[in-house]
Amino acid sequence: MTFAAAFFVFCLDRLSKIIAAGNMLHGESVKVFPGIFHFTLVFNNGTAFGLMKGFNAVFAVVSALAIAVIIFYVLTHKKIRLAEALALGMILGGALGNLFDRMRFGYVIDFLDFLIWPVFNVADSAITIGIIILVIILCIRPSSSSV
Repeated sequence: MTFAAAFFVFCLDRLSKIIAAGNMLHGESVKVFPGIFHFTLVFNNGTAFGLMKGFNAVFAVVSALAIAVIIFYVLTHKKIRLAEALALGMILGGALGNLFDRMRFGYVIDFLDFLIWPVFNVADSAITIGIIILVIILCIRPSSSSV
């Protein structure tokens, strides 16, 4: 399930970026809901949501390590609950999508713009939602050892 979710997120991320970059110029903004939500094409050499610009190589290495850790975890753990598998798949697919951009272009294609938040993409959203799901799982999962 993890790898299927990752594949879905990766494909959705790539498709959305191809459409955005193929139909807009860098810096162009298209009003979808004026004053609330726009499509704004940005080439981001920082981390998710445009933070920490200029460390593209570092983020590529960190992404590759995160991808390796998730794959190792999934392959070595026999019993992964559905919610955990989906969350890991979302993070994996998002990390792969943004790493693909970094390796191919030297930056990540961002285009979702709520105007009050840095411009982001489908991969950033999937990573963020996946992490939130994992945190919730960790908070509600009963401890395996009791004192």
